[in-house]
Amino acid sequence: MSEHSTQTPRAAHREGAPKSGHASHPVLERHADVAVIGGSAAGLAAALQLSRQRRSVVLVDDGTPRNAPAAHMHGYLGHEGAAPDDLMGIGRAEVRAYGGEVLPGRVLGVRRADDGRFRLDLTGGHTLVARRVLAATGLSDELPAIEGLAEQWGRGVVHCPFCHGFEVRDRRLAQIVSHPLGLHPTPLLRHLTDRLTVVLHDPEGLDEKALETLAASGVTLAHDAARRVLTGPDGEVSGVELADGRVLDADAVVVGPRFRARAESLTGVGLATTPHPTGAGDVLAVDARGETGVPGVYAAGNVTDPSLQVLPSAAQGSQVGAMIAFSLADEDLSAAVRRSGEEGDWDQRYAGAERAWSGNPNGTLVHEVSPLAAGRALDVGTGEGADALWLAERGWQVTATDISGNALARVRGEAARRGLAVELVRGDANDPVPFGAETFDLVSLQYGSFKRTPDQRGLRSLLAAVAPGGTLLVVHHDLTPLQAPVDVAAETRMYDPEAFVGVDEIAAALAADPATWQVETHETRDRPAGAASTHHVRDVVLRATRRTP
Repeated sequence: MSEHSTQTPRAAHREGAPKSGHASHPVLERHADVAVIGGSAAGLAAALQLSRQRRSVVLVDDGTPRNAPAAHMHGYLGHEGAAPDDLMGIGRAEVRAYGGEVLPGRVLGVRRADDGRFRLDLTGGHTLVARRVLAATGLSDELPAIEGLAEQWGRGVVHCPFCHGFEVRDRRLAQIVSHPLGLHPTPLLRHLTDRLTVVLHDPEGLDEKALETLAASGVTLAHDAARRVLTGPDGEVSGVELADGRVLDADAVVVGPRFRARAESLTGVGLATTPHPTGAGDVLAVDARGETGVPGVYAAGNVTDPSLQVLPSAAQGSQVGAMIAFSLADEDLSAAVRRSGEEGDWDQRYAGAERAWSGNPNGTLVHEVSPLAAGRALDVGTGEGADALWLAERGWQVTATDISGNALARVRGEAARRGLAVELVRGDANDPVPFGAETFDLVSLQYGSFKRTPDQRGLRSLLAAVAPGGTLLVVHHDLTPLQAPVDVAAETRMYDPEAFVGVDEIAAALAADPATWQVETHETRDRPAGAASTHHVRDVVLRATRRTP
């Protein structure tokens, strides 16, 4: 029994479910190079930069972006007028294409552990451990307490001339000014329409000279508070009622809200927000690299600057992601190591004293392989080796691979106890030559998971490992339940299947090359007895044979 060790990420596998934890949501601890909090433009752009630098990235998003009420976004070159959800969908797909994970969930708190890493407490009792943290959590807008205002927010009530100004050009605009910063966009509004009325809802602290200039330019000033926003029969804004009962006809309302940085989860590392220079709210202060006052914690997007639209938020996130990549690379250089976040994630899963899985071979493997004549077998992502050891007991010459040295140590110990010979290879399906130059009569991927890459390196290596006349057997969890929405206030989904090569993607590659592959089985079945599982009860089974020349 021998072992070959590599330093680049991975193929790893699950023989069953963890023994502890809730029946339907086992409590998990994940490890990554970088944890990103917030999945809008800034967070996704940073995650993309980092994933392309081969850093393991886990992004946690609770689905509450600042621009959620908006149907369209403007000023984003190449995506003008697109729906925010559409852009975020593209961004999530791009991050996942490089193996970055985007998890629906919520971060409750962040704290620094004794080893210098950060522990993020997530809903559902889960934990995410990371070397760096990026907060891209955005802002909360605090609207004036005016009846009907919140109901029209993002529709008939807008705040940014660059985001919405063209759409309300030449229309009747009522701008409600509730703090001194509220006058900042007024010159832009005046240029967009000649039917502008400025409502001095709260005149305290306003620049009197600026008001005089506006009045002299033809802008109507209403020296009264706004009582409510009126709507017509069609549900669209029709005017603003003032405190004295007057009604200003209006087709749209402009209001500048106060804002609060969404940084509550960072108090555990000693971070607090600072007042914005305008006095209209607070932000997280960062340096030129995007790093906060706490080393290792970074921030990007509106949480640092309320003026950023989607495009500059994405640009800032991309830049800060690059700075984090430099930070990690410099740290690894000083330590003379090339760390793999994926390897660390799986090593910690096998670090405990107890066995992680059931110890039984997968029932589907037993059913599908028992009729085959023994030959050379490759067990990709062997985990604790139950499948590899079962094959070896039946006369197969077995090579077992995994990214986790801890997992392979368990296989080595159990193989020695049983007197079995299994060749162990520590590495990743995405390594340049992960399985060597030889091919195998059986290539088995049982609940395996290796990250996506745009060039499909891991998938190509997996298929190339099957000898002519050999069998490829892939068994994966039926992931249909993961399509259901998650209540992020109660649970964080700790695995992102779209960041990994899945059984359907493998099946598509086989179907695209019928001259080489004969697919014998591709179906969903009830999970057979063998592996202990309470939250995965259905399997997808793919079996194919490589045709002989």
